Amino acid sequence: MTALEPRDTGVADASDTAHGQEPSTDSVLSRAYRSLSVGIVSVVLLIAFEATAVGTAMPVAARDLDGVSLYAFAFSGYFTTSLFGMVLAGQWSDRRGPLGALTTGIGAFAAGLLLAGTASAMWVFIAGRAVQGLGGGLVIVALYVVVGRAYPERLRPSILAAFAAGWVVPSIVGPLASGAVTEHLGWRWVFVGIPVLVVFPLALALPQIRRRASGPVGQEAGQPSFDTRRIRLALGISLGSGLLQYAAQDVRWMSLLPGAAGTALLVPAVRGLLPRGTYRAARGLPSVVLLRGVAAGSFVAAESFVPLMLVTQRGLSPTPAGFSLAAGGVTWALGSWVQSRPGVAPYRDRLMTLGMGLVAAAIATAPSVLIHSVPVWTVAVAWAFGCFGMGLVIASAGVLMLQLSAPEEAGANSAALQISDALSNAVLLAAGGAAFAALGGGTVAHTTATATASATHPAAFAAVFLPMAGVAVVGVWVATRVRIRP
Repeated sequence: MTALEPRDTGVADASDTAHGQEPSTDSVLSRAYRSLSVGIVSVVLLIAFEATAVGTAMPVAARDLDGVSLYAFAFSGYFTTSLFGMVLAGQWSDRRGPLGALTTGIGAFAAGLLLAGTASAMWVFIAGRAVQGLGGGLVIVALYVVVGRAYPERLRPSILAAFAAGWVVPSIVGPLASGAVTEHLGWRWVFVGIPVLVVFPLALALPQIRRRASGPVGQEAGQPSFDTRRIRLALGISLGSGLLQYAAQDVRWMSLLPGAAGTALLVPAVRGLLPRGTYRAARGLPSVVLLRGVAAGSFVAAESFVPLMLVTQRGLSPTPAGFSLAAGGVTWALGSWVQSRPGVAPYRDRLMTLGMGLVAAAIATAPSVLIHSVPVWTVAVAWAFGCFGMGLVIASAGVLMLQLSAPEEAGANSAALQISDALSNAVLLAAGGAAFAALGGGTVAHTTATATASATHPAAFAAVFLPMAGVAVVGVWVATRVRIRP
């Protein structure tokens, strides 16, 4: 059996039988699946609005709270706590069903936005992002379990492509709306306004999830609700990640101590939570999990600094700086749509290799705008191609993960996939933030309401983008190993 071939008993077929449903030949928008599909895609829409709108407002928020030197923490704090949320959601979903994890996660996500939006100091802002991360970790794993349980295997590429399509409108409208709100009303309204979107997906999706994907799968009598060992490992990976990020942001000899402690916590936790063979890129599921982290970590770490680079080095206001990333939402959805076509399934590994090549090229091209003779729109074009590559890789990784998972392992493996994603984001953001701060990235000067070309050295941005491009190149090789040889 190859990585592209289904198991003898498909996950969705088993889950359909477990919940009293007959296998269906409908599409994801047919009568049988319409409410569920619209509801869970609306949840993704909520997360997408947060990511695109908040990312645009972040440089102004960091400036107003006197926290530019802690800029990377505003992103990595989210990913750190999401690690614990992911493991918890995997356990919760496998043993009790995804409904509780999903509702709790949406509530925490909204609460974190409100805390960040009302913050009066940078540490409170980062705390709000951490609460958001916990909610986001619960939500994303629960959604993957819903897909694995509620949809037959042949429909999963389509619903995962719909997840990506849910980013299109936010990627276009989000930066424009966020930039306009930031400039005219203030950045706080970007955060406190988003939680209103939580009502619609809750009302539409939860009844369908309760009917189609609730309850445990394959749980034996007397089995504990949660694996306490995995919960301890989850705490270890979150604490270790936080210590490592703290050490990276405080570049002194004394920082070696928390850095060493963080590494000591991370290594055993990661080994216990990810599939065996992940970090040697063993073929099949381990390489799928590793590739997800390599792709997401390198891309997100680079993307987090794009608006700041355009604001500080090219003098753009927050609106056009954020809009430089807008086209990427369309091309990401296009890449996800391409991988969902039935005819490309035998070539999924080649598509993923191509996708990682586009990601590496985009990241390497972005810092060219530090040369003022290079047009600013170069970033937008490069990022559009990079996002197309991410659409090919990320959706395909989800499809393969569910394809290689038994029903009772869907939550744990979904958590492993998302842990790889979030841990890579946190670690690579920490590394990028350390390089950025060490080369003068924390000395941004402001002479007007928006940032101008400042004391930040261009080399500080190059030190973020070029190493991330190298990580993406490694991902090109990992993508060649997702297929299991006969």
